Amino acid sequence: MIIINDAYNEAKKVLKKCVTPDGLHASGSPDGYRAVWSRDAVISLLGGSLVGNEFKGVFARSLETLAKNQSVNGQIPNCVGDFNVDRNSIVTFTTVDSSLWFIIGEFIYAKTYKDRKLFLKHKKSIRRALTWIQYQDTGEDHLPEQLPTSDWQDAFPHKYGHVINTQALYYQALKILGQKKEADIVKKIVNGQARKDLNMFDKKQGFYLPWVWKNHDGDREQEDWFDSLGNLLAIVTELAEPKQANGILNYIESKGVNEPFPIKCIFPPLGTNDPEWHSYFEKCEAREPFKYANGGIWPFIGGFYVAALVKAKRMSKAREELGSLARANKLALKGEWAFNEWLDGVEGKPAGSIYQAWSAGMYIYAYKCVQAKKVLFF
Repeated sequence: MIIINDAYNEAKKVLKKCVTPDGLHASGSPDGYRAVWSRDAVISLLGGSLVGNEFKGVFARSLETLAKNQSVNGQIPNCVGDFNVDRNSIVTFTTVDSSLWFIIGEFIYAKTYKDRKLFLKHKKSIRRALTWIQYQDTGEDHLPEQLPTSDWQDAFPHKYGHVINTQALYYQALKILGQKKEADIVKKIVNGQARKDLNMFDKKQGFYLPWVWKNHDGDREQEDWFDSLGNLLAIVTELAEPKQANGILNYIESKGVNEPFPIKCIFPPLGTNDPEWHSYFEKCEAREPFKYANGGIWPFIGGFYVAALVKAKRMSKAREELGSLARANKLALKGEWAFNEWLDGVEGKPAGSIYQAWSAGMYIYAYKCVQAKKVLFF
C-alpha cells in the first residue's frame, strides 16, 4: 500500500519537528509538549534510531539531559523542561517507567550506532537508576512496585503495586544489563510459575492483569480491564511465552481493541459506577469512556501492537495493521498527517496534541519491524 510508505516519510518529518538542542521534545507542535520526557524520547527514538544517523545527535542529547538531571537517589526524571511550570521546577519525577526507559535507551543507542562511549560515560547513572528501581521492591519479592499514576497513564487509570507495564520493562532492563538469573526469576513469578500469589497472567481471560497488589484485586466486581501497552510489552520483550502471546493477540481481535485503528489503550473503558473509578479521573478527558487514557486510541501503542504481531509471526496481520496505523496517523482536524496524540476510541476522531513524537517514532519502528520480519532491539 502506498500509504504505508507515505506514512514512513511523513513520520520522519514529524520527528524532525521535535528535535531541540536539549533533546527530543514530546511534540513538534508550538503549543504541544515542548520538553524532554524520558519515556517519550526513548520510545520515539526506537524508530528514529533506525533511519541512519539522522537522529543520533538528538538521541545522545536526550540521554545526556536525563542523566544530568538524575536525582540524588538515582531516579531518572519524568520530564525536563518548562512544560509543568506550576510545579515550580523544570525537572519533575514521580514515575517508575522513566528510569527503565532510560536504561533501555542507553542500550539501544549503543547497539544501533555501534557506539559505547555514551553508555560507558553513563555507566554509573545506569547502575544508580537500576538500584533505585530495585529499591521500589517493598515486598522483597523481586518485583518493583509503584504508586498510582506513576507511569505513562499519569492521570488515569488506578494502577498500583505490581503493574504489568513496569514488570515487562524491568524484565527487559535486567536482560540488557546481563542479569539473566534475576530476569528469569521475574518471568517465573509474573507467569505464576514460582509464586501463585503474585501470578499476573489470567488464563481465563487470556491476558496479563493490569495490576496485582496483596488481596486488593479480590475486591473487583467485574472482569479486569485489558491494559494494551503492558500486555504488548510483555509479548515484545518475551516476558510472555508464545502461547500467552497468542492468547493476548486473540483477545485483541475478538474484542475489537484494534478497531477502528490500533489500538485502544484499555478495554473496556471504566465508568463512574465501576469499583476502580476515582474522583480525580474527572480532572482529565479520561472522565468519558473511549476518551484519552480511558479507552482512547493511542497510535504509539499501535506501533507496539504491530511489533507484537511480528514477534508472533503473524506477518499478514502485521502488514494489515501497519496500514491501519498509517491511516490513523494521516487523520487531522486540519490538513493531513497530524500524527495525533490520541483518537476517539469509537469514532477515530483525532484529539490531543499534534505532531506527537512517539506516534511518529513508533510508526517508523513498526514499519522497520515489518520490513525486517523480526522485532528489533528486543
